[in-house]
Amino acid sequence: MSENNKAQLTGVTTIIVLGASGDLAKKKTYPALFGLYRNDFLPEGTRIIGYSRSKLSNESFYERISGYMKTPTEEIKVQLSKFLKLCTYVSGQYDVEEDYQKLNKVVEDIENSSNSKEKNRVFYMALPPSVFVPVAKGLKKNVYSKNGVNRLIVEKPFGMDLDSSRELGRALAPLWKEEETYRIDHYLGKEMVKNLLIIRFSNIIFSAIWNRQSISNVQITFKEKIGTEGRGGYFDEFGIIRDVMQNHILQILSIVAMERPVSLSSEDVRDEKVRVLRCIPPVKLQDVLLGQYTKSEDGTNPGYLDDNTVPPGSNCPTFAAATLFINNDRWEGVPFILKCGKALNEPKTEIRIQFQDVPGNVFKNSSRNELVIRVQPNEAVYMKMTNKLPGLSMDTVISELDLTYHRRFSDFVIPDAYESLILDVLKGDHSNFVRDDELDAAWKIFTPILHQIKEEKIKPLPYAFGSRGPSGIDEFVSKYGFKRSTQEYNWPSRQ
Repeated sequence: MSENNKAQLTGVTTIIVLGASGDLAKKKTYPALFGLYRNDFLPEGTRIIGYSRSKLSNESFYERISGYMKTPTEEIKVQLSKFLKLCTYVSGQYDVEEDYQKLNKVVEDIENSSNSKEKNRVFYMALPPSVFVPVAKGLKKNVYSKNGVNRLIVEKPFGMDLDSSRELGRALAPLWKEEETYRIDHYLGKEMVKNLLIIRFSNIIFSAIWNRQSISNVQITFKEKIGTEGRGGYFDEFGIIRDVMQNHILQILSIVAMERPVSLSSEDVRDEKVRVLRCIPPVKLQDVLLGQYTKSEDGTNPGYLDDNTVPPGSNCPTFAAATLFINNDRWEGVPFILKCGKALNEPKTEIRIQFQDVPGNVFKNSSRNELVIRVQPNEAVYMKMTNKLPGLSMDTVISELDLTYHRRFSDFVIPDAYESLILDVLKGDHSNFVRDDELDAAWKIFTPILHQIKEEKIKPLPYAFGSRGPSGIDEFVSKYGFKRSTQEYNWPSRQ
């Protein structure tokens, strides 16, 4: 990789957002760019061009994206007004040469207003995968900068299975070098996911116990309270395994399970992530539980099949639990239980590491220790431990060593994941992006089960909107060694 592609961009930088009128761009990309602008993280002289098929004036476009910017004070409203002056909108098709040439002319006019010789371009594809290849071709042929650094941000999903992912990779590889490509998974930008490396490798108390001798099982849970809400047609193409498990949850697993990297350079970190993923055999049907949400018990929320954008009788899972095993010296025999679902009882993403029983424990009713890392909401790290109940008895109670972020770090603002990742792109840091061989290793784990589910038309178990999931979920996790405490315990979500 050239030093030029590793470094913070210098010179004039133009950020081109493809799919600028779509939901992702207006809800995530532009608010993240505004956050970076407010905190002076955009390179000096940055301009932003939106490009999509919608025929909009600049004013209409500003109105569309402004609705998703948080402006609680007059000062921030003034900043938004200044930010919008950096933004331009261009309408065009994704498969028409002349439209890309028109876009290039707009970019050149903006660049020529600067005296800088270095003209960098960052392309953010906030687009469905069906147009990735024609857009990548159109950009490379017509809008690629010959006098600066080019970087391409590609949103998930990266294919539908191993073959389609490789096909997409083969189509993009001749156009965009791997060092120019940033495959974005926004979970890698979340504060607590980034914190995993530091928790693991900067605390000696965890180094000695982070293995099969001390850990019984690991659960990684992703819960959404909302259903598909009119996006059922889109969701039905992918299902919950492709939408969440194969990318977000597997990324978290790879950081929890990886060996210590030689350094924190992006390639050293990603080498270790790939190495651990290659130790995971394809998941088997016997280690999977699928569910699909139905109408809520009170009838106020519709079921998945009630969404008129969903094909009638669809077997698409909206909930999945899968248990993976890592065949290496550190983790042999330790179940990694991955759970994700929509229309559940609460929104939550967390990592729960449950330790082994204490050998020869004289306190018979004491519970297992657990390290819990709450990714969202209410970021926290806490260790569940057994403590003496205050008083004259020797009774035990479950308590916790508690690091709740909004109390311990009350003066700090946790940045949005997209802000963090776009800043990494501007710096040329690939650490929190998915490399091509990492993507390949991830698809090898899930492609066989995805094909089996489709070919055998496996019917998911029903669960009510707003419940904890299918009725067999507790039995499923206990089958892999997870032990629920016999003592009552609730995590004190202190405000």
